[in-house]
This record gives sequence, C-alpha cells and structure tokens, in this order.
Amino acid sequence: MRILLLGDYSNVHNTLAQGLRQLGHEVVVASDGDGWKNYPRDIDMRRPSLRPLDSVAYLFRVLRQFRHFRGFDVVQLINPVFMPLRAEKLAPFYRYLRRHNRHIVMGAFGMDHYYIKACLDFQTFRYSDFNMGRAERHSAENDRFKTDWLTGSKGRLNKLVAADADAIVAGLYEYHASYQAHCPWAADKLSFIPFPIVPSPDAARRIASQPDAAAPLKLFIGIQRNRNSYKGTDIMLRAARRVAARYPDDCVLQVAENVPFAQYVKLLDESAVQLDQLYSYTPAMNSLEAMARGMIVVGGGEPENYAILNEEELRPIVNVEPNEESVYNALCSLVEHRADCVPRLQRQSVEYIARHHDYLKVARRYEQLYRSLG
Repeated sequence: MRILLLGDYSNVHNTLAQGLRQLGHEVVVASDGDGWKNYPRDIDMRRPSLRPLDSVAYLFRVLRQFRHFRGFDVVQLINPVFMPLRAEKLAPFYRYLRRHNRHIVMGAFGMDHYYIKACLDFQTFRYSDFNMGRAERHSAENDRFKTDWLTGSKGRLNKLVAADADAIVAGLYEYHASYQAHCPWAADKLSFIPFPIVPSPDAARRIASQPDAAAPLKLFIGIQRNRNSYKGTDIMLRAARRVAARYPDDCVLQVAENVPFAQYVKLLDESAVQLDQLYSYTPAMNSLEAMARGMIVVGGGEPENYAILNEEELRPIVNVEPNEESVYNALCSLVEHRADCVPRLQRQSVEYIARHHDYLKVARRYEQLYRSLG
C-alpha cells in the first residue's frame, strides 16, 4: 500500500512509518517535526514564523507540496488540525485529500473537541487535564483550548473530519473513552491501537549494568515551558526537588527544558526514573520511550490503562494521584526501596513495551485496519 502519514505528535507517525516500511509498504511522513522537537520526516512542512510574508510564502509552499499528496491508498491525519494553519484554512486541504486519495484515517492522538467534552462532562474521567473530580481546572491555556476546540473553528473542523473519515484511531485509553462517550455515531469506525515504540536493543544491557543498590537513583523530568502547568510537571518538579533535598546522597535530579528529541533521548539514557503526565491515566510517547529503555515511569498507570490492553500481570508504572504529596511519597518509596523494586520495575517496563507497543506489532494492527477499509 501507499500510505501518507500527515502531521506528527511525539514521534508517533515517524515510528509507525518505520514499522509499516518493514512490512513492505511505501510510506511518506509529511510534518513540521512537531515544532522544536524536530522529529524526522520525509517532507518538511515546518512553518518558519507567523509573520505575514512568511505566512504567505508558507501557504504557497504547502500548495506545491499538496500536488504530491495524491493517489495514496491511505492518508492518516495525526489530528483534525494536521498542519500549522488556522483550522478554517485546513478544511479545503482536507477536501483535497479526500478527493484525491482512497481512504482517510483520523488520529485521536491528542487535544481535540471530543477529548475536552469528555473531560468537562465530569463523568468520563475522575481527573484529567481539565477536571479534578467535578471541579474544573482553570488556566489561561485551558481557556484557550476550550475556546478553540469546543465552540471555535478547530471544533468545527474536528466534527467535519470525524464524520467524514473512513476510520478513527485512538492511541490512548483517554482518547478512546472520549470518542465512545461523545461520538457514539462513529462507534463502527473507532479503533484503539496503542502507540508504536521501537524497542531499545540496549535495554537489557542497561538494566544489567545498573550501579549497585547503594548508588544514587537518577530521576529525570522533561519540561515543556509553555505546557508546564497544563501537564502537571510544575507539581511533579516540586515533589522531585523535595525528594532530592531529603535524600541528597541517594538520588540525583536531572531537569531538561524544551530540548530537541535527540538530546532528550540522550538524557533519558542517563537516568533510571522518569516523571511525566501527572493528569493522565496512561503513559504517552515520552514515557513509553523511557520504558523501552528500561526506565521506571512515575505518572499515569490507572487500572483503565491495563484493562484496555488486556494486561493482567505486569504493573511497571508507578501510578500517582494528581497531587504533590502522592508524587513525593511515591518517589521517597522508590529511593528507600530501590534495591528491591527498581530492577523488578525496569524488567517489567521492557516487557510491557514488547507486549503492547512494539512498533512491528502495532504496524501489523494498522495494516489490518487499512486493509479492512476495502
């Protein structure tokens, strides 16, 4: 099959492309590299700036690029907003893709209309990026997301694409639950397929070569400057700093802020524990990349995450409640019991990725979905 993967978040499409190519398919990844993260792609759709002249030049460049986006068996969009253009300008591009290609698959891989609706119904999730129980989480960023996605042009585009696409694929439990709750008319075209990860060939060696139990435990947290509060990394960072101050000889804290993907991976490889996604039920791509390397993730590992994967044995994620004390206590326990729990959780992390997220296994599930479209 000829497959176009349009847009990228957190390296999802680039990793999926590697698996699909291994299966013999012709795959093109066209994206802006997810901004400063600069993920690999075949066609660069990065927008240089929002200045008027740059915007006009970018629009003409995209129009030229779209001439090549024809004749694919499958076009998969990372999100209804699949390019760095205003949503109202994307609708004609979507119609072009629909007209000149065989099938369209829409990814439910991140922020969108139905996810925010599910967060704000105060029933689908006990907590989320937008709610804590029946109380709404307020911030300037959340208000902007709500304006754009609930009543604005992004929400209208989302509803258009969801209704028109041949399939909708959710990559995490939260996104699947959101479409089940608020897009029931699309149930027959909604699938859950876990995110793809390339297993680390050095994971077993890294685990085996860990320093002795008395060595400091290396903690890692990645900060996205403009999403610090939204993702809860501000709270996790405070908790981690308290632990580092309490156990100065027993743990080391590494903080990375807005670093490119290649540098981020290097920092991961030097650590043993990653903190990520305080308000999530599930580990997303950054955490999964860490687990593939034999790291322990402190973050989202709720029962719903294991249930949707039909995982009944492994419990590698240190699940925390969305508050500072829960994170602090979990980290203290890891530091104090690192000789016993760290090797076990590291081995489970690697096995978890092999069972559920191996990029070839995931690619085969996508292949099966694409073929089912006819």
